[in-house]
Amino acid sequence: MKSMLLKLLALICAVFVAAESNDSRKLARRSPAPRQVLTDGLQTNVTWDEYSYFVNGKRVMLWSGEVHPYRMPVQSLHLDIFQKIKAMGFNAVSFYIFWGILEPKRGEISFEGFRDLQPFFDAAKEAGLYLIARPGPYINAETTAGGFPGWGTYTPGLWRTSNQTYLDAYAGYIQAVGSKIAANQITDGGPVILVQSENEYSGFQAPYTEDYVYEEKLMQAWRDAGVTLPLTTNDAWPGGHYLSVNVYGYDSYPNGFDCSNPYTWASDAVPEYFWGSHEQYNPQDLNAVYEFQGGAFDGWGGSGYSTCAVLTGPEFERVFYKNEFAMSTTYLNLYMIYGGTNWGGIAHPGVYTSYDYGSAIAEDRSLREKFYELKIQANFMQVSPAFLTTRPMNIYNTQGSFTGNQALKTTQTLDVVGNKTGFYIVRQTDASTDALQTYNLTLPTSFGTLTIPTIGGALTLNGKDSKIHVVDYTAGSTDLVYSTGEILTWATIDGRDVIILYGNAGELHETAIKLTSPAPPTIKVVSGSSKITQKTLTSGSSVALALQYTTTGQTVVEVGANILLYIVDRTNAYEFWVLHPPGTGELQNYNTENPIIVKGGYLLRSVAVNGGALALTGDLNSTASFEIIAPAAQSKSVTFNGVNLQLSKTSYGTITTAPKPISLPSASLPKLSSLKWKTSNSLPEITSQYSDALWTVANKTSTVNPSGFTTPVVLYSGEYGFHTGNILWRAQFTATGSESAFNVDVQGGSAFGYSVWVDSTFIGSWVGDAVHSDFASSFTLPKLKPSSSHVITILQDHMGYEEDWTAASDDFKTPRGILSYSFVGSPSTTVDTWKVAGNLGGESYADTARGPLNEGGLFAERQGWHLPGFDDSKWASGSPTQGISAAGVSIFRTTFNLNIPQEVDYPIAITVTNSTTDPHFRSQFYVNGYQFGKYVNHIGPQKSFPVPQGILNYNRENTLAVTLWAEDAAGAKLDSINLQFTSQVESSMPTVVNQPMPAWTKRPGAF
Repeated sequence: MKSMLLKLLALICAVFVAAESNDSRKLARRSPAPRQVLTDGLQTNVTWDEYSYFVNGKRVMLWSGEVHPYRMPVQSLHLDIFQKIKAMGFNAVSFYIFWGILEPKRGEISFEGFRDLQPFFDAAKEAGLYLIARPGPYINAETTAGGFPGWGTYTPGLWRTSNQTYLDAYAGYIQAVGSKIAANQITDGGPVILVQSENEYSGFQAPYTEDYVYEEKLMQAWRDAGVTLPLTTNDAWPGGHYLSVNVYGYDSYPNGFDCSNPYTWASDAVPEYFWGSHEQYNPQDLNAVYEFQGGAFDGWGGSGYSTCAVLTGPEFERVFYKNEFAMSTTYLNLYMIYGGTNWGGIAHPGVYTSYDYGSAIAEDRSLREKFYELKIQANFMQVSPAFLTTRPMNIYNTQGSFTGNQALKTTQTLDVVGNKTGFYIVRQTDASTDALQTYNLTLPTSFGTLTIPTIGGALTLNGKDSKIHVVDYTAGSTDLVYSTGEILTWATIDGRDVIILYGNAGELHETAIKLTSPAPPTIKVVSGSSKITQKTLTSGSSVALALQYTTTGQTVVEVGANILLYIVDRTNAYEFWVLHPPGTGELQNYNTENPIIVKGGYLLRSVAVNGGALALTGDLNSTASFEIIAPAAQSKSVTFNGVNLQLSKTSYGTITTAPKPISLPSASLPKLSSLKWKTSNSLPEITSQYSDALWTVANKTSTVNPSGFTTPVVLYSGEYGFHTGNILWRAQFTATGSESAFNVDVQGGSAFGYSVWVDSTFIGSWVGDAVHSDFASSFTLPKLKPSSSHVITILQDHMGYEEDWTAASDDFKTPRGILSYSFVGSPSTTVDTWKVAGNLGGESYADTARGPLNEGGLFAERQGWHLPGFDDSKWASGSPTQGISAAGVSIFRTTFNLNIPQEVDYPIAITVTNSTTDPHFRSQFYVNGYQFGKYVNHIGPQKSFPVPQGILNYNRENTLAVTLWAEDAAGAKLDSINLQFTSQVESSMPTVVNQPMPAWTKRPGAF
């Protein structure tokens, strides 16, 4: 993924490419001749040519979605997510691997707990999805340090170059992760088919430029680790970087990230120049887009992910993805398809706890409307093999083409190998418009040039919409001379071609079917009420039958004995599922033969055939009836989630079921405000009795950090091994008596804050905002006696390290800590000793199960008070909604039981409401020891924090701990805190196994 800077660079690139459009147009019109399939020479399972990838010798359209295993720590939930992606019609998942959580201490690599990659690999194989591994070593991804380990901030030498210190730094990680990937390659029966080297290696800090030595050494490192699959890269835009990989590709986020204006599109937002760039840089390979916009990130103070889902909603999907198909894109990866959660300290400062991303699958794993729009597009691509050998014919000459309407653009994308099928993608010239346009298509077909609709009337296109019209399209034994109704899918079942056509409700469409004999077949509407108008077309001795209809509801039409047309509107189209029973062999769940089509249900996961019995699994959010299009011999009986369904047969041979009642057993959630809460102070560091003897002395007088330093000793937390969460600093000094104020400049990343005490006296805070990464403040000091000893305590937030998108810049090393300080009125006052505290153990972190980024340096965290099993019986009573009455930090604990029924999916979130009284506070929410929420009341926007089953124990006791840091002198409290169901469905989801939840034990060395 990219920063906003990257978007600007991409726009500059777009202008540059457009300036070279004359050459690009020539390239776009070239129809390259088929040639030999390419391979990396190390294996033959995954090959490619200039049109597409091949997997085990079969040409495939790869449509994948991005999922990050580390953003879903419950290993047993990967399969649920993968089954949903497979049900959508996708056949692959792309994923990043986060170096920083695997090797938090140099030389010590751990795959413990949620970091184990094998369950992710196994779940993909079980679901029947290919995997595209993207292990970096740099990943970006809105992840702290862009995926680099914290110890990199004090490692000398430029990273993302061939600097030897960097090559040495990543060597152990590449070997460890590369061997894991190698063991799961398709060559050995695993799901991994591609491996990406580096990530968006496209921008370079002057005077550095692309480092070809680095690229070569990194690729060799993957080979040395056992990776034999094709190596890829994702250029941040089509800029021709890292062309030495096997199959080059690029990224695109054309609708930007302004989620606060989700209905606003730029008039020229739809990129058309990508095809010319592809032909310029790698015409010998397929057109591969390794990241295309599937949503948008949202930052601190943003509008929330519900608006991001609108910005990139079904209308966006219809326009922008179909435009990618117009440019013969045969590998398309959507970033993200499931975003997940930035739990603990995963995030970089530009995003907050949620990484929902406005994706098709929401953070709580529920399905958005976007999911269903993707489903109908993906299913079309999977039954359109002619698309895989297409070329766009008229790039840059699309306006008015084939319609004569200058308000429309039509791209002609033709199969240049089969020399038969054409795809005509129509969209609005002005992407921002909401206007309705009417048009006729004048297209070359096997019946000559036809103006469509041939029966009369006109086609329509809404604003923010796009359509794929086909010409000479083969569906089984049926040849469609043309169809303006879009194809959802087709299948030949019991010798009959079943074709599902769709459009927006009430639209006029026309489909022409080539006849095998001069006598027109009988046309019979066997279900529904749409009127069908027909006309015979002739071309020499060939005859076709044109059918005109409106797409309203569902109408089923028999065309003779061998064709069954479903004519449906978009709402009905969303209800269809295309399922494939398992095949044979080790990759049986990757079968794409013998489809079974089912209409109905919130989600259908799988189908199995056992003789004459059909077994369906899926999820329901309401009572559902099903229509099943399957071979008669296989569907004599049907079960749904193991329950027998009552069957009826339609007059046209399909099966319908009696309504399947939904089963949503009641379940209650505890009212958190009614629970018994206990509380304790979590800032004893400001009391006179506290000893900092076990703190780390901050005494370094040199650093390799490119920021340098201006203080007497280095006051960057990373230099001392503390890379996440809250950081505390203590400065011991002897007063002269002339000090009037303390000036300090602290850096923590966007939305950070800090509070300052002298001894036990609070002297102020920088409460933070969504803009500043550092802030200098002046705090008035109380009158200090000459020669008296004092301690200044600074509590700061660490919002994660910066991403380092520009190579050789080392922005990820931007420090977290104190940039400068001084005593106003007494320049001679010096600090005798600086000390720093972060998470217990620093890089040798205490909680290996929950990983290196789960805890910060608050006293309660260092003691493990957020963990289940801690005895808080001697604590005072108090809840987070009662809060604290002064600046400082407290922790609140409670326990509650859940008893959620089986065979349902009831995701739960912690919800809060915004407090306007004493609003400046920060809270963290720990569930069974896992930090699943960081709430900054006055910045927001997040107020709902989904916590997955498996972190929440759905059938036993749970521990909830809340830290509350009041940044104002008057203290603070949460306005409310509750548990809330975010969705309720009857489900056949795989069994959830709780993640390890080690209980509290006394921590050696805790201070």
